[in-house]
Amino acid sequence: MTWIETISYNDATGKLKKLYDRIKGPNNNVDNIMLAHSLRPHTMEGHMALYKHVLHNSRNRLDKSYLETIGVYVSILNSCDYCAEHHFAGLSRLLKDDSRAATIRSSLERGNPASAFGGKELAGLLYAGKLTTAPASLSRDDIRMLRDSGFSDGEILELNQVAAYFAYANRAVLGLGVDTQGDIIGLSPGDSDDSENWRHS
Repeated sequence: MTWIETISYNDATGKLKKLYDRIKGPNNNVDNIMLAHSLRPHTMEGHMALYKHVLHNSRNRLDKSYLETIGVYVSILNSCDYCAEHHFAGLSRLLKDDSRAATIRSSLERGNPASAFGGKELAGLLYAGKLTTAPASLSRDDIRMLRDSGFSDGEILELNQVAAYFAYANRAVLGLGVDTQGDIIGLSPGDSDDSENWRHS
Protein backbone atom coordinates (compact mmCIF):
# COMPACT_ATOMS: atom_id res chain seq x y z
CA MET A 1 0.00 0.00 0.00
CA THR A 2 1.73 3.20 1.22
CA TRP A 3 3.70 4.43 4.22
CA ILE A 4 1.10 7.10 5.00
CA GLU A 5 -2.55 6.88 5.93
CA THR A 6 -4.98 6.48 3.04
CA ILE A 7 -8.75 6.55 2.74
CA SER A 8 -10.33 3.48 1.18
CA TYR A 9 -13.07 3.60 -1.44
CA ASN A 10 -15.63 2.41 1.11
CA ASP A 11 -14.69 5.15 3.58
CA ALA A 12 -14.50 7.97 1.04
CA THR A 13 -17.06 10.78 0.95
CA GLY A 14 -17.65 14.00 -0.98
CA LYS A 15 -15.13 15.04 -3.63
CA LEU A 16 -12.84 12.11 -2.88
CA LYS A 17 -15.62 9.60 -3.51
CA LYS A 18 -16.48 11.34 -6.79
CA LEU A 19 -12.84 11.14 -7.89
CA TYR A 20 -12.64 7.49 -6.92
CA ASP A 21 -15.78 6.80 -8.94
CA ARG A 22 -14.01 8.25 -12.00
CA ILE A 23 -10.92 6.08 -11.64
CA LYS A 24 -12.03 2.87 -9.97
CA GLY A 25 -11.66 -0.50 -11.62
CA PRO A 26 -13.48 -3.77 -11.06
CA ASN A 27 -14.87 -4.30 -7.55
CA ASN A 28 -14.25 -0.62 -6.73
CA ASN A 29 -10.49 -1.14 -6.91
CA VAL A 30 -8.44 2.08 -6.78
CA ASP A 31 -4.75 1.89 -7.68
CA ASN A 32 -2.40 2.57 -4.80
CA ILE A 33 -0.75 5.50 -6.58
CA MET A 34 -4.11 7.29 -6.41
CA LEU A 35 -4.92 6.11 -2.88
CA ALA A 36 -1.68 7.82 -1.85
CA HIS A 37 -3.33 11.17 -2.70
CA SER A 38 -6.49 10.52 -0.70
CA LEU A 39 -5.73 12.92 2.18
CA ARG A 40 -5.45 15.75 -0.39
CA PRO A 41 -7.93 15.03 -3.21
CA HIS A 42 -6.91 18.19 -5.08
CA THR A 43 -3.47 16.68 -5.71
CA MET A 44 -5.12 13.51 -7.01
CA GLU A 45 -7.15 15.60 -9.42
CA GLY A 46 -4.00 17.34 -10.66
CA HIS A 47 -2.19 14.02 -11.07
CA MET A 48 -5.12 12.58 -12.99
CA ALA A 49 -5.26 15.52 -15.38
CA LEU A 50 -1.52 15.51 -16.03
CA TYR A 51 -1.41 11.77 -16.67
CA LYS A 52 -4.44 11.77 -18.93
CA HIS A 53 -3.27 14.62 -21.14
CA VAL A 54 0.42 13.74 -21.28
CA LEU A 55 -0.08 10.08 -22.18
CA HIS A 56 -3.60 9.67 -23.53
CA ASN A 57 -4.64 12.88 -25.25
CA SER A 58 -5.87 12.27 -28.80
CA ARG A 59 -3.88 15.27 -30.04
CA ASN A 60 -0.56 13.55 -29.31
CA ARG A 61 1.25 12.58 -32.49
CA LEU A 62 3.69 10.01 -31.14
CA ASP A 63 2.43 6.45 -30.96
CA LYS A 64 0.98 5.54 -27.57
CA SER A 65 3.12 2.40 -27.32
CA TYR A 66 6.23 4.54 -27.80
CA LEU A 67 5.12 6.96 -25.09
CA GLU A 68 4.58 3.98 -22.79
CA THR A 69 8.09 2.79 -23.67
CA ILE A 70 9.47 6.16 -22.62
CA GLY A 71 7.59 5.79 -19.33
CA VAL A 72 8.94 2.30 -18.70
CA TYR A 73 12.49 3.43 -19.45
CA VAL A 74 12.32 6.45 -17.15
CA SER A 75 10.81 4.28 -14.39
CA ILE A 76 13.56 1.68 -14.75
CA LEU A 77 16.23 4.38 -14.60
CA ASN A 78 14.59 5.72 -11.42
CA SER A 79 14.30 2.18 -9.96
CA CYS A 80 10.54 2.59 -9.68
CA ASP A 81 9.25 -0.97 -10.00
CA TYR A 82 5.65 0.13 -9.42
CA CYS A 83 5.46 2.35 -12.51
CA ALA A 84 7.64 0.04 -14.58
CA GLU A 85 5.35 -2.91 -13.91
CA HIS A 86 2.12 -1.00 -14.55
CA HIS A 87 3.35 0.61 -17.74
CA PHE A 88 5.12 -2.43 -19.11
CA ALA A 89 1.79 -4.25 -18.84
CA GLY A 90 0.18 -1.39 -20.75
CA LEU A 91 2.96 -1.44 -23.34
CA SER A 92 2.60 -5.20 -23.82
CA ARG A 93 -1.13 -4.88 -24.33
CA LEU A 94 -0.66 -2.18 -26.95
CA LEU A 95 2.06 -4.07 -28.85
CA LYS A 96 0.14 -7.38 -28.92
CA ASP A 97 3.54 -9.03 -29.41
CA ASP A 98 5.00 -10.70 -26.30
CA SER A 99 8.34 -11.38 -27.94
CA ARG A 100 8.82 -7.75 -28.98
CA ALA A 101 7.72 -6.56 -25.53
CA ALA A 102 10.25 -8.87 -23.85
CA THR A 103 13.01 -7.63 -26.15
CA ILE A 104 12.18 -4.02 -25.34
CA ARG A 105 12.08 -4.65 -21.61
CA SER A 106 15.42 -6.48 -21.67
CA SER A 107 17.07 -3.67 -23.64
CA LEU A 108 15.79 -1.01 -21.26
CA GLU A 109 16.75 -2.94 -18.14
CA ARG A 110 20.27 -3.36 -19.52
CA GLY A 111 20.47 0.37 -20.22
CA ASN A 112 20.96 -0.42 -23.90
CA PRO A 113 17.92 0.79 -25.86
CA ALA A 114 20.01 0.63 -29.04
CA SER A 115 19.65 -3.15 -28.96
CA ALA A 116 15.89 -2.83 -29.58
CA PHE A 117 15.49 0.58 -31.25
CA GLY A 118 17.12 2.67 -33.94
CA GLY A 119 16.76 5.99 -35.70
CA LYS A 120 14.16 8.41 -34.42
CA GLU A 121 12.87 6.12 -31.67
CA LEU A 122 16.33 5.55 -30.26
CA ALA A 123 17.10 9.27 -30.31
CA GLY A 124 13.98 9.96 -28.26
CA LEU A 125 14.84 7.29 -25.71
CA LEU A 126 18.38 8.63 -25.34
CA TYR A 127 16.96 12.11 -24.75
CA ALA A 128 14.54 10.76 -22.13
CA GLY A 129 17.39 8.90 -20.45
CA LYS A 130 19.57 11.98 -20.31
CA LEU A 131 16.69 14.10 -19.03
CA THR A 132 16.15 11.54 -16.26
CA THR A 133 19.73 10.97 -15.16
CA ALA A 134 21.55 14.22 -16.02
CA PRO A 135 18.98 16.94 -16.75
CA ALA A 136 21.35 19.86 -16.21
CA SER A 137 23.64 18.52 -18.93
CA LEU A 138 21.05 19.01 -21.67
CA SER A 139 21.64 21.76 -24.19
CA ARG A 140 20.21 23.20 -27.37
CA ASP A 141 22.31 20.62 -29.23
CA ASP A 142 20.19 17.81 -27.76
CA ILE A 143 17.08 19.39 -29.25
CA ARG A 144 18.86 19.87 -32.57
CA MET A 145 19.75 16.16 -32.61
CA LEU A 146 16.11 15.25 -32.02
CA ARG A 147 15.05 17.45 -34.93
CA ASP A 148 17.73 15.89 -37.11
CA SER A 149 16.35 12.46 -36.16
CA GLY A 150 12.91 13.42 -37.46
CA PHE A 151 11.06 14.80 -34.47
CA SER A 152 8.93 17.90 -34.86
CA ASP A 153 9.07 20.44 -32.05
CA GLY A 154 5.61 19.35 -30.93
CA GLU A 155 6.78 15.74 -30.71
CA ILE A 156 9.83 16.86 -28.74
CA LEU A 157 7.45 18.50 -26.29
CA GLU A 158 5.54 15.21 -26.02
CA LEU A 159 8.80 13.38 -25.25
CA ASN A 160 9.75 15.95 -22.67
CA GLN A 161 6.38 15.89 -20.93
CA VAL A 162 6.16 12.10 -20.74
CA ALA A 163 9.66 11.83 -19.27
CA ALA A 164 8.93 14.67 -16.86
CA TYR A 165 5.59 13.15 -15.81
CA PHE A 166 7.27 9.87 -14.95
CA ALA A 167 9.94 11.66 -12.93
CA TYR A 168 7.05 13.08 -10.88
CA ALA A 169 5.12 9.81 -10.62
CA ASN A 170 8.23 7.80 -9.74
CA ARG A 171 9.12 10.16 -6.92
CA ALA A 172 5.58 10.19 -5.59
CA VAL A 173 5.63 6.39 -5.49
CA LEU A 174 9.14 5.97 -4.08
CA GLY A 175 8.79 8.78 -1.56
CA LEU A 176 5.56 7.39 -0.08
CA GLY A 177 6.33 3.69 -0.26
CA VAL A 178 3.58 2.87 -2.76
CA ASP A 179 3.53 -0.81 -3.77
CA THR A 180 1.39 -2.93 -6.07
CA GLN A 181 -0.39 -4.91 -3.34
CA GLY A 182 -4.06 -5.08 -4.31
CA ASP A 183 -3.56 -3.28 -7.63
CA ILE A 184 -4.80 -4.63 -10.94
CA ILE A 185 -1.71 -4.26 -13.08
CA GLY A 186 -2.00 -2.55 -16.42
CA LEU A 187 -5.55 -1.23 -16.69
CA SER A 188 -5.89 1.94 -18.74
CA PRO A 189 -8.51 4.45 -19.87
CA GLY A 190 -9.19 2.32 -22.93
CA ASP A 191 -10.47 -0.50 -20.74
CA SER A 192 -13.66 1.41 -19.92
CA ASP A 193 -16.59 2.48 -22.05
CA ASP A 194 -16.68 5.70 -20.01
CA SER A 195 -14.52 8.23 -21.88
CA GLU A 196 -14.07 10.22 -18.69
CA ASN A 197 -12.79 7.22 -16.78
CA TRP A 198 -9.15 7.25 -15.82
CA ARG A 199 -6.91 4.41 -14.78
CA HIS A 200 -3.19 4.45 -14.17
CA SER A 201 -1.86 1.97 -16.69
